[in-house]
Parts: sequence; structure tokens; C-alpha cells
Amino acid sequence: QDIRDCPGPLSALTELNAAVKEKFRHLRGRIQELEQMAKEQDKESEKQALLREVENHKKQMLSNQAAWRKANLACKIAIDNSEKDQLLQGRDSLRQRKTTKESLAESASNITESLMGISRMMSQQVQQSEETVQTLANSSRTILEANEEFKSMSGTIQLGRKLITKYNRRELTDKLLIFLALALFLATVLYILKKRLFPFL
Repeated sequence: QDIRDCPGPLSALTELNAAVKEKFRHLRGRIQELEQMAKEQDKESEKQALLREVENHKKQMLSNQAAWRKANLACKIAIDNSEKDQLLQGRDSLRQRKTTKESLAESASNITESLMGISRMMSQQVQQSEETVQTLANSSRTILEANEEFKSMSGTIQLGRKLITKYNRRELTDKLLIFLALALFLATVLYILKKRLFPFL
């Protein structure tokens, strides 16, 4: 609001913009700290909650930056219009100073070109902001999909571990049965040999 209501000159607007840039820099640092804190959380639920809060803050910051640019554009237009009015009001004095019509036309052309340049710059900034928001949304969806896939893989690994444990137990049981069958077979063979070779025992 201070930028939108700034009466000029451009140096005053520049000072206000410097203060705003510093606040945005501080805000960006705090958001990064919050994001780092989220990544250090042990519980997945707390981590996701903090990451959602980080995304909300980033979107709010982008919205504020867009509003800031619009306010800058409105203020610069107002200052340019004010300077143009002053030029028109001082037309008589400028004539007394032998300022030609060509000079006035050149000044008006420069102002128009400046406004057009500012308009193009603001349009590019808005487009970049929209692309940034879209990129953040896509990144958020990718993280959520990766989290779901990780949960699915974790369940599959646990099921595989249970199956391996079950198969190991079955293998031990099979070995024990084979050993008992072999022992029974050898005992039977020894018994038959004993009866045939040593019937008196």
C-alpha cells in the first residue's frame, strides 16, 4: 500500500522497494529454515504437515510478490503521469525557455517506451510466477506419489520376509523328515542283515 500511494519521486520508490526486497529475502530464509526442519522430522505425518505449511508459505510469498509488482507498476504510471502533467503545465515557461515541440514529443515518446518496457517486464514476471507455482505443485504431487510407492514397497518387503521365514521353517522340517526316513531305512536294513547273517542272535 505504501508503494501504491508513493507520490514520488522515483528515488523514494526505490528506497521503498529496497526495504521490501530485504523483507522478502528474510521471509525466503525463514521458509527455507522451516523446510529444512520438516526434512529432519522422524515422523512422516509431521514431516508432511510441515511440508504442506512450507508450500502454503511459498504460494503466499509468490502472491505477495505479484501484488508488489502490480503496485510498482501502478506507482510508476502515476509518477510518469504526474511528470507528464508537470510538463504540460510548464509548457508556457518551457516556451519562454525556447523548448521546441520536437523536444516535448521526444520526452513523451521516451515516457511511452518506458511504460511499455515496464509493462512487458511485469508481464514476464507474472508468467514466471505462474510457472514457478505450477512447478511447485508438480513437485508436491511427485513427492506424494513417491511416498505412496514407498509405503507399497515396504508392505511388499514385509510380506516377502514372512514368506522367506516360512520357507526356511519348511526346509528345516523337510530335512528332519528325510533324516528320520533315512534312519528308519538303515535300521530296517541292519535288522534284515542281522536276521539273515546271524539268525542265532
